[in-house]
Amino acid sequence: MIAALFPVLDDQCLSPVHALLRTRQKLGKYTILGRLSSGPLADVYRAYDRIQKIKVALKIPRADNLQGHEEFLHEVRVATRLRHPNLLGVLNASYIGDDFVIALELGEESLADRLERRISTANALDLVGQALSGLAFMHENRVIHCDIKPENFILFPGNKLKLGDYGFAKVRVRTLKASGSGTVDYIAPEQAMGRPKFQSDVFSMGIVIYQALSGRLPEWPFEWPLPGQDRLEQRVRPEFVNFLRQAIQLDPKQRFADASIMNAAFERLQSHARKQVTSRKKSTARSASQYNLRWREMRWREFSRRFGKTLDARHKCRHCDGPVAESMQACPWCGSEHPSRGADSRMPSSCPRCDRGVKNDWDYCSWCYGPGFVEETTRRYPDKRYVDTCSNKRCKGPLMPFMRYCPWCRSKVKKPWKLEGSKTSCKACGWGIASEFWNYCAWCREPVSRNR
Repeated sequence: MIAALFPVLDDQCLSPVHALLRTRQKLGKYTILGRLSSGPLADVYRAYDRIQKIKVALKIPRADNLQGHEEFLHEVRVATRLRHPNLLGVLNASYIGDDFVIALELGEESLADRLERRISTANALDLVGQALSGLAFMHENRVIHCDIKPENFILFPGNKLKLGDYGFAKVRVRTLKASGSGTVDYIAPEQAMGRPKFQSDVFSMGIVIYQALSGRLPEWPFEWPLPGQDRLEQRVRPEFVNFLRQAIQLDPKQRFADASIMNAAFERLQSHARKQVTSRKKSTARSASQYNLRWREMRWREFSRRFGKTLDARHKCRHCDGPVAESMQACPWCGSEHPSRGADSRMPSSCPRCDRGVKNDWDYCSWCYGPGFVEETTRRYPDKRYVDTCSNKRCKGPLMPFMRYCPWCRSKVKKPWKLEGSKTSCKACGWGIASEFWNYCAWCREPVSRNR
């Protein structure tokens, strides 16, 4: 079965550096929807599998690094050995033309992205448990990951977490040859010197857990008390702090022997890991915080009831979790830029520049003035979301609400868009705003207080 799934995984020389793929470009059975990331070793794209009718992540190595090619071949081989709910699965791997293409499960965001927003202790501990479960399975199969970091944990719907990127993984045998591969911020001292062990993954996992619960990333020489320890001690019991302290010991012999033992220790602590607030003062502060949270959620619900359908505000801001629309340039609640970046769009494709959805018959991105796309069709498809036309007399193409540029001729939309159901407009850009709800203009980031 594995041979049928990966028919050409040999050590042949890979292609020259592939040109960056463009949105709507065909690559075998895949249609490129947008680029997720680019790095020195590989480019990762969001794509649609036209045969299986699913969205996937395509990882395409750059061929100017021969050592990197070996790592990608190795990554696929390791992934075929490891099947676990908390390990990222490889769906397919083959040569398409001259490119070696790895198809992976497509998640919503990385743990690194999630940790940029506020996260509850219960939610953080749930993710920690899943991360340890996946890593423990790797260690039980004698595989050392060697690159544990938040960016390599991928989140899926339902708060499901999976560990991926096995390019640096090493199989533990009597002799283990390895370089100092890994990410500097999370790498264990012995791994940095080219001697990775199971305890090296334990160290890196300890750093990730500490960061998730304290909000701070410890640095060398990892002397206690570490930065953010006060916040950590407010959130978890002393036994859990000791658990992390053992994981982050500089001497590998003083750490947990492997992730299986670390996971067992975590499971014993998990039922009472969260610190209970007993102080009356802390209880009062917690009640006030819960009241503010409930008030904010009520405000969001009322906004969604009144304007959610008009704005198509079905996404959550990646920083504050407030309801936002794909067309918004800024979060109207916290003011952060590109609040819906990475969210799943109802459009069939996405702009590689801003990640917003685009239709297959558009010639340009209507949101960010992005470059042209690969021409897929000359036919124009009707859409009930079109409500206006381009002011360019030579174009007169249909427009959707809150488009910044015409997707047909790239002209800037000059007419200020109004928000149905609201009589207020931003004094800076002239576009409609929900001033009774928003803190910032979603179109130009102007504070709403200046509009009153």
